[in-house]
Amino acid sequence: MRSPLITRDGYNQLKQELDHLWRVERPDTTKKVTWAASLGDRSENADYQYNKKKLREIDRRVRYLRKQLEKLQIIDHAASQQGKVFFGAWVRIENEQGEQKQFRITGYDEIFGRKDYISVDSPMAKALLGHQVGDEICLRLNGEEFYWEVVEINY
Repeated sequence: MRSPLITRDGYNQLKQELDHLWRVERPDTTKKVTWAASLGDRSENADYQYNKKKLREIDRRVRYLRKQLEKLQIIDHAASQQGKVFFGAWVRIENEQGEQKQFRITGYDEIFGRKDYISVDSPMAKALLGHQVGDEICLRLNGEEFYWEVVEINY
């Protein structure tokens, strides 16, 4: 089960997406479906079929967003977190070969379309939580161990 956590920015982006889908995309697509339906035979009407499918996708996403927004818990940065890795932190790590990675630890609903965000439920995030700059973490995946050092933390 995934954590219902989200940053305030992530929550606001989901709300904006829901608003845009409901107030802009859905009415526009509904007009197109109505227009295409008025042309007659719907079985061979590509405009009708395409826009009807798009309307179902919009409605599915709207339902999902409404349910999620009710369940999500917004986590704001607290001054007491400074210097340690917690939810919402930007973390830069380095391995023994000098390879560096930088990412932000966020909620599941925020990671899509972002290569620099990881879910708080991911093995890397779980290994990093509570650590501070200079700490070494061991990440165990598929029987292998990977060592990383926390180089930088920002909020």
